[in-house]
This record gives sequence, C-alpha cells and structure tokens, in this order.
Amino acid sequence: MTLGPRLDLRQTQSLVMTPQLRQAIKLLQFSNMEVAAFVEEELERNPLLERDESPESGPPERPAPDQVAPLPAPADAAEAVNSDCLPTEAPLEAPDYAETYDPGGAGDGVMPGRGGSASFEDDDRTIEDYAAPGRTLREHLGEQLRLSFDDPTERLIAAHLVALLEPSGRLLVGNDTLAAAMGTDPEKIERVRQRMLRFDPTGMFAHDLRECLAVQLAEKNRLDPAMQAMLDNLELLARHDHKRLMAACGVDAADLADMIAEIRRLDPKPGASFDATPPQPVMPDVLMRPDPEGGWLLELNPETMPRVLVNQGFSAQALTRAKREDRAFLTEKLQTANWLVKSLQQRAQTILKVASEIVRQQDAFFRHGVGHLRPLILRDIAAAVEMHESTVSRVTAHKYIATPRGIFELKYFFTTAIAGTGGESHSAEAVRHRIRAMVDAEKPDEILSDDAIVLILRREGVDIARRTVAKYREALRIPSSVQRKREKAIPA
Repeated sequence: MTLGPRLDLRQTQSLVMTPQLRQAIKLLQFSNMEVAAFVEEELERNPLLERDESPESGPPERPAPDQVAPLPAPADAAEAVNSDCLPTEAPLEAPDYAETYDPGGAGDGVMPGRGGSASFEDDDRTIEDYAAPGRTLREHLGEQLRLSFDDPTERLIAAHLVALLEPSGRLLVGNDTLAAAMGTDPEKIERVRQRMLRFDPTGMFAHDLRECLAVQLAEKNRLDPAMQAMLDNLELLARHDHKRLMAACGVDAADLADMIAEIRRLDPKPGASFDATPPQPVMPDVLMRPDPEGGWLLELNPETMPRVLVNQGFSAQALTRAKREDRAFLTEKLQTANWLVKSLQQRAQTILKVASEIVRQQDAFFRHGVGHLRPLILRDIAAAVEMHESTVSRVTAHKYIATPRGIFELKYFFTTAIAGTGGESHSAEAVRHRIRAMVDAEKPDEILSDDAIVLILRREGVDIARRTVAKYREALRIPSSVQRKREKAIPA
C-alpha cells in the first residue's frame, strides 16, 4: 500500500442556502408589517420593481379549492350569513338629488383660485388627521406651574421637579438630593412640592404610593384617622388580611368594606394616563367567514398583501440600450425582482394553505367555543399539508386570522395535550378555560381548592395532577384558595 496524493471525482447532494432562498425563508416568518417595510426598501433599491396600482378584483362567487375548508355547517348557518350580508342582486336606484352634494362657491367654502377643490375625491385625509394631538404630561403640568408660582426661584424648582417626574407621576428623588444639586434648602423644595401635590391630576409628585393615595383622599375630604391607619398598613391590604386591618383601623366589617372600595376608586399612578402610546390595532393576515353552503371560507387580507410587479417593458428597453458594464447590474436587478414577486406569491399561498388546515382541524372551537379546542401540534399540520415543521412554525409566527369569534394568532391553536380518563386527550387551553370558569362561578362560602378542582376535572374526564392545576392557576393570575377566601369574605 502506497501513500501519496491523488485526485478523486465524487458526486454528492447538498442543500446550498443561496441568498434568494434565505430571502424566501425570511419573508415567510416576517409579519405583515415587516413584509411591508421590506418591500418598501426593495422598491427604493430596485428600479425594475413597481407597485401594482391596478384595482383589486372583488372576491369570487365560489372560492378556490385552497380557500375553502369543506366542513359540515349547522342548519342555521346559511340563514345567519344571509341576514348579515347586503343584497347584491340589483344596482342602486337613481340618486336622490336631495341627498346629492352640489359644489357651490364661497358659501360652500370653495374659493376659486385659492387652492380649493370642488370635490372630496382627491382628499385622502382621515379623521385622525383632523383630531387634535393630545397634550403630554409635562405640557399639562407646565401650564399649571406658570399659573401657580410667581417667585422665579420657586418656578425654577417646580420646573426641575417636572423634569425629574416619572411617567407614573412619582417623584423618586429625595429633597436632600435635590437641594444639594440646586444649591437651596430642602425646606423650600418641600414647600414647592407640597403645592404641586394638588396639581391636576391629584397625587402627582408623591414620593411613594401611601402619599399619593393620601393626597387624593384629602382632596375628597376622606382622610380620617381610620383611613390614615389603613394607608399605614397597605401591606395588610395587599395580602387581604382583613382581620388585622379591622383591628388596626378600629372599624367593623361593613366600614372596612367601604374603605376598601374607596381605596380602589383612587388612581395609584395618576401620570400613567398621559403620554401613553395608543395600542396598535392588529391587522389580520387571513379573513374567515361562514360559507352559506356549509363550512368556512378563507381568503387573504388584501390590506396586508404587498402588491408589486416587474416592469417588463422598462427592463426590456433598458437591457437593449444598456452598455456592457450596466447590463450585468440590470440583469441582477431583474432576477431579484422576479424572485421577490415569486417569493411573495409563495408566501401568500403557504399562509392560506396552513390556515385552512388549522381551521379544518379546529372546527369545533369555531362552532362551540374554547372548551372544544382540541390538542394540536406543528407535526399534525405539517403532515397534513406535506411541509416541514419548521416551515409551519415560520408561517404561524406573528400571523393572525379574523374569525367570527375574534382575531387570533395562528400560534394560539397549537396547545399541548392532557390525557383523559376515557382515553380521549384534552387541550391545555381548554382546561385552563375550565379552571377560570370554575373559579369565577364559586361562591364566597364555597371556595374551591386545587384538590377540589382536580376532583371536578377528573369527574369530567381530565386526568390532571394537582401541581398542573396550580401551575395553570398561577399562569391565569388566579390567587390561591386562601387568598380568594379572604377577598370574598368582605365584599368591597
């Protein structure tokens, strides 16, 4: 046997992650907002891409095969759908001229030569453009500051306190620290702060929760010695230790209930209502509605699907007239544009295919509610649609579906299975829903412990352990049976 270098020719198969393949995978796991931002960047970067401005065609009378989940519908499904739909058989009647807008002259606010328009067709503004912007917390306090202090020194201290204010309305910096930083007396800072405690909303600039609540109670003339004793024992109130609270405040059960109700009506964070970022509405990727002939109809939301196309005419002219060094650039951009359009189409088809299979397997949930949600894992959907589990995971991440029961993330329908006593498994989400329903329906003198919940669930066919019930209860933020008994002992 001799040792030495030699050349061998071998043929093997391997998966190469090309940039185009990485882009397709990235688009698949993007949310609709991320896809829209990515497409906007490509439109600016690629001269051969353009936005599809053609009018969208209406929904077809009969859905495509991949848009329908052929499921049996209840007998009244068609009637329910027909009652909610507008008639589309006949066109509208001739317009009533009494309800027709007649663009006039100066009386209608349209002045020729002043940039006005006689119609509203070109006005794409919405109601949000006309709404007055909300004032920030510091602007609201700054107006009160200028009206409350005449002394320049006090006004400077007050402005410094406003700058140090927390978003919740709390002032966490002590008077001694502020006095050392500003070169003044702590007593002067305290005098200014005491006046600012009565600013609107009441309770701002408090050092802690106790002071914040005390100022609000004093504003309502409700800060009596019993209420002051309750504020001194807020830790007992947090633990719902009503017996020790009654002893500390010197009141009976009825008076304690009134005091607790008064405390609950206060605002522990008076500054939180300002500068709050408005919640962004969720835009569903898939729209779902009942089929009058049975089953469910699914379609992609056109508002979340970017519509781009390749400018074939411009690309053909540019390639024929381009120089040798520019032709390679245009060829690369043309390939990128074609791949992007193909990737977006494939992404839309994959989302619709996976969503249709989820709806088919969770049909009982859409018809009867959370209690009928069945266990489902990624492997079940992947085997049904003949895809890999990782692909299904990317498709269901940050994708939402609008159903007759509300808007849900596709990930919501994947829950673990809990074994049943009769052989049939139960969804963990359905079990959590059942635990919440049992706790909400319990009476003050019949508080259910975790062991009692386990017995009830086992009688209903759910084989569950006590520690699992405790874990689900804590995830639902339900207090223990001892704490619930304390809460319901005195109705506050």
